[in-house]
Amino acid sequence: MMAQRGLYYAAAAAIAVAGLLHMVSFSNAVGSNINNAILFGVGGMAQIFWVVPMIRRWGLPWYLVGIGGTAVFIAIWAITRIPDNPITGRGGPVSSMGLAVELAQLAFIGLTAAIIALEKRMKQTSNVPEAK
Repeated sequence: MMAQRGLYYAAAAAIAVAGLLHMVSFSNAVGSNINNAILFGVGGMAQIFWVVPMIRRWGLPWYLVGIGGTAVFIAIWAITRIPDNPITGRGGPVSSMGLAVELAQLAFIGLTAAIIALEKRMKQTSNVPEAK
């Protein structure tokens, strides 16, 4: 039971780290690129909020939305590293901050997928009729 609880806290910590690092990126972008600032600010706040559904165990719909939103953030980051990409028109640099955010986001997705699998297995186990 304690190990199961640890998965929820680890997923919450991973998404919190990603959100906090996005908020740092927001503060760095405010004076130079308002579009990036909005993306990082809104995304960072959403990720910090996502700590609540993970710790409170709000369930599958919340887990899937968290995974989906995080996957979109990863996709945007990956696409914007490619030269002549459709979003920025140029390839962006790969920074240590960007890598840290991506690792935290990937950890969140992996941990949340493990939570979904665990909850599914626990539900199947509880629905098994007892032998007479």
